Amino acid sequence: MSDAFHLRPARTSDVGPIKRLVAPLAEQRILMAKETVAYYEGLQEFRIAEAEGDVIGCGALHVMWEDLAEIRTLATAEQWRGHGVGKALVEQLVHDARELGVSRLFCLTFEVDFFQRHGFQVMADQSAVDPAVYSELLRSHDEGVAEFLDLARVKPNTLGNTRMIRSL
Repeated sequence: MSDAFHLRPARTSDVGPIKRLVAPLAEQRILMAKETVAYYEGLQEFRIAEAEGDVIGCGALHVMWEDLAEIRTLATAEQWRGHGVGKALVEQLVHDARELGVSRLFCLTFEVDFFQRHGFQVMADQSAVDPAVYSELLRSHDEGVAEFLDLARVKPNTLGNTRMIRSL
């Protein structure tokens, strides 16, 4: 296996491969499984890592507010772990966030050490947003936003992962 891969925006034909990357991680309760329609609805948020025509990794950038976005659904094919795919995806998503004008990135993860190596810190409290923004975010139907806000309605789905944040 060559370490040669490249990143690109996701296409509709990538939904199946994204679901296949996420499936074993969802079974292990590391990532949340989503309905196929949710992947299509958020497809423009995804970056794909590809090697020799195969999807070997994915990650998405979901804007939550003017200055806040979440890195979500970061996954790498098992045989490609340790080859820099996750690192490249995070670096690309950080670049994308900066291009959009986002100044803070949030993630929910079990891979605390990985994200710490990329400048993220464990959130000590929920003061990442001011009260006025918090009240606006409460209107969102997005489960990721609810998880970020630590709302009771997502507690049954909480995986026990760690909230982390990075200032850009």
